[in-house]
Amino acid sequence: MIPYDKRSGKIWYNNELVDWQDVKVHVLSHGLHYASCVFEGERVYDGQIFKLQEHTDRFFYSAKRMGFEIPYSQDEINKSTIHIVAKQNVKNGYVRPVAWRGSEMMAISAQQTKIHVVIATWEWGSYFDPNLKKKGIKLNVSNWRRPAPNTIPWDTKAAGLYMICTLSKHEAESQGYADSLMLDHEGYIAEATGANIFFKDENGDLHTPVPDSFLNGITRRTVIEIAESKNIKIHERKIKPEEMPNFAGCFLTGTAAEVTPVSQVAEFNFKVCNTILDLSESYQALVRKKKEA
Repeated sequence: MIPYDKRSGKIWYNNELVDWQDVKVHVLSHGLHYASCVFEGERVYDGQIFKLQEHTDRFFYSAKRMGFEIPYSQDEINKSTIHIVAKQNVKNGYVRPVAWRGSEMMAISAQQTKIHVVIATWEWGSYFDPNLKKKGIKLNVSNWRRPAPNTIPWDTKAAGLYMICTLSKHEAESQGYADSLMLDHEGYIAEATGANIFFKDENGDLHTPVPDSFLNGITRRTVIEIAESKNIKIHERKIKPEEMPNFAGCFLTGTAAEVTPVSQVAEFNFKVCNTILDLSESYQALVRKKKEA
């Protein structure tokens, strides 16, 4: 894999197209030291960005919750995102908008910092090993928990919220797992390190945790809509870890993960059933058909 700072082409940086390897961030940027940084992850399918407006809405919401304003309009960000995808000739890939506080102040207070914005995009395939996705990936259970909602801006894609996700995923991979299941502050099932989670019971109903301390993902909402269109009943509720033996199937949803079957969580095993495979196929059909500006 080519390191991300050694790639070629252009990156949209503060309303200019800058050579990929010339994009610089000062080492004393507030966003680096104090995590005053928000971002998005978007997928490109057949040259089109899936649900661009919803991602842009969340990008701006995250910035507002973090106490700063993105110095461009949503329309400017949308047009710039479409432009850089075309400029980079990305057909099936990923888009990463990022906004962060600059280096004008270096302390906890940062009201006078400049807000920088970057949009980068690159060709990118499956988040998980495609062969593992067919069999279902395996998760451990993380020792880290999603914090209580009154301790963090939990409903944002803010950089600092992912610190324990990296720790959890590294531990999982060192143990031979693909990812990690995280519990919430009360000990209920929350999500994986970068994706929401669903379970299927023996009756064919789907059960998914209430997103009250973690992101209600755009892919999560999309898959719920697909499932409801197939008359699959959805139960959004608190789910205890000890309920897992009662479920027949399990899968993850996310912009990167898409719809990924899970075959194992710790000592609990699940079947990669037709319902999950059908939801995955329907999701792929949707994202490759839907064209949004």
